[in-house]
Amino acid sequence: MFASVKRAVLSFGAAVCMIISSAIVSWGAGPLVVVDQGHGQRFLVEQKGELHLSGLAATLGEEGLQVTIGRERLTDESLAKAAALVISGPFEPLAPEEVDAVVRFLERGGRVALMLHIGQPLAGLIHRVGGDFSNSVLHERQNVIDDNDITFRVRDLVTHPLFSGLEQFSLYGGWALNGLTPLARTSAEAWVDLDGNRKLSAGDAVDRFTVVAEGSIGSGRILIFGDDAIFQNRYLDDSNSRLARNLAHWLAGR
Repeated sequence: MFASVKRAVLSFGAAVCMIISSAIVSWGAGPLVVVDQGHGQRFLVEQKGELHLSGLAATLGEEGLQVTIGRERLTDESLAKAAALVISGPFEPLAPEEVDAVVRFLERGGRVALMLHIGQPLAGLIHRVGGDFSNSVLHERQNVIDDNDITFRVRDLVTHPLFSGLEQFSLYGGWALNGLTPLARTSAEAWVDLDGNRKLSAGDAVDRFTVVAEGSIGSGRILIFGDDAIFQNRYLDDSNSRLARNLAHWLAGR
């Protein structure tokens, strides 16, 4: 569907340390980032395929973070030593008790980054922090990639450390966000197919839609990306790679 971008996966470095148990695998040193893989995720940080997230994990490690894969339920105990939590592309919903644990983690000062593949598995958490998402993917009429209107470059960026050194990044099928502070938006000609007829028509919403948003809960921060493909190995071009590096700094509270 999309043109393949060949990319060498960055090495985790000679000092990689693997700790294997039924629950977690971890490597690196520094502030601890838990990457949740306990909710049916199909795109994984330990896998090197084009749609996986090994490049993101390498970037986090290079920026001084310790990456731990969490395969169990999110609890106060599983997050007790973490500085940050990443939940990318879940296919199974967080249980209410897990949502409560993540909110308590935020209230204690934790940082949470969410990346949506589909919205519903994260609906409980997103609604709890005051956010929402569209019921259909975004289509764009500006900055389109490869004549596919759900893949496009995002150029309306606020001044924020997340976008340091960036003029744009690329999105590969995402959802509109609402209810939190907008950080990145589509052009004013983007649209959501509300009537489901797969074409722009009078019943559809046309607007400048948020695709990255940020919020505060207690002393913590939450960052939501309307797309999880941004950080997949295939799509880590120069801009998205820089965004991943900036995300590492944000997760570390820098």
